[in-house]
Amino acid sequence: MKRKTTLFLFAALIATLLLLVVFTVNQLSAAAGLLTSLHPYAGKLFLFFSGAIILFALYRGILLFSLPKKAVLPAHENSKEMAAYRNYLSSRLPIHPMHPELSKKEKDQRWVRTNLKFLEADAIHTTRQIATKNFFVGAFAQNTSYGTTTSLLNILKVIWKIYTIHNREQHPREFITLLRAVYGCLPLSDFKKEDIPAHIKPIIQSSFSNTLSTLLPAGNLLTPFFLNLFIAGSTNTYLTCLAGIIATRQCQVMTEEDKKEIIQQSMFEASFMLKEIVRECNPILSVTISQAVKKAGVESLDTIQPPSAGSGMAQDIVSHLASSLKHILKDS
Repeated sequence: MKRKTTLFLFAALIATLLLLVVFTVNQLSAAAGLLTSLHPYAGKLFLFFSGAIILFALYRGILLFSLPKKAVLPAHENSKEMAAYRNYLSSRLPIHPMHPELSKKEKDQRWVRTNLKFLEADAIHTTRQIATKNFFVGAFAQNTSYGTTTSLLNILKVIWKIYTIHNREQHPREFITLLRAVYGCLPLSDFKKEDIPAHIKPIIQSSFSNTLSTLLPAGNLLTPFFLNLFIAGSTNTYLTCLAGIIATRQCQVMTEEDKKEIIQQSMFEASFMLKEIVRECNPILSVTISQAVKKAGVESLDTIQPPSAGSGMAQDIVSHLASSLKHILKDS
């Protein structure tokens, strides 16, 4: 089935390209014939100019979507390929302005690792900023097309920013390769039920480590609602942190040994970053919901009519209770 589908897609692509070529040649010939009727050399000049533009566009397209030459990844630090790979990294990596040896010409392994540490700090800062935004997107726009789209775009933004931090020149195919590598390391991309508990654990720990009943008025009633928002925001944040840290590790790989440790190290760092972000976002989320609850409660009590001359004792009691509750909510 796979072979038949591949052959069909390949044949369809060739047929589409042939039709496009025939259509283009036909249109150019018609335009050249029209120009030739106006001047003997106008048609030839037009064909030459059109051909040059098409060839230039094809050339630039090949350059745009071609992969840059990459050195062989060493198996370990003492491999003979390390020198060539170090030179490759020093030529691709931007020099961080905080590097203590900015003007050094001979860039040894220590210089490269120092530069990577500074670039890593920028990448982690970027990841944390966007992951914080995704916390509130997940909390307040969960299970909506807007929330899903915004979260996905923010994760793509994280990976793109980290890619640009680690590369002087950007190449679309290289970025797509990085996207595929990051996606392959995320939970549920290749479902393995034995790996899920390790990913769920930090989210649950962050959600249940807060005394929710003390954060909101009538906490026992609002805790399930608040916890639902909190888990949604934490899940969003964890995925964003994990994607950003995996992308950073992929861009900073120097040996095959480092590559094998990417997932485990990234999960540990993402859990730690999640706890820090949750600690910052928790008061904002709780205060926002608390104010919303108070406002909704006061507005609901405002709909209760005051007692009239002909109202009974029950209406008097309800009106009195509503007035008392309004004062309590406004003062609290």
